[in-house]
Amino acid sequence: MIEVLRTNNPIRLDYAMVLLKQAGCHPFVADRFMAAAEGSILAVERRILVPDEYAATAKDVLQQLDKPHQGLVDSDPEWEPDGEGP
Repeated sequence: MIEVLRTNNPIRLDYAMVLLKQAGCHPFVADRFMAAAEGSILAVERRILVPDEYAATAKDVLQQLDKPHQGLVDSDPEWEPDGEGP
């Protein structure tokens, strides 16, 4: 197993796990219980590990974490907050 990401940001961790699962990289979160034992403080970083043969794919997939997202609801010019369109 090789470490591909280390973070204490729970949203980044969950998003990375989704991306890696979709890519078929079989990710595993290490240190999850250590962080919980410390009272769920954000000081303990969690690590995502993947099998060695998926390391290159995982690193490529994780580049999406820092890219701006396309197609969000609020970027749609026809979307209105009250749910009614034009």
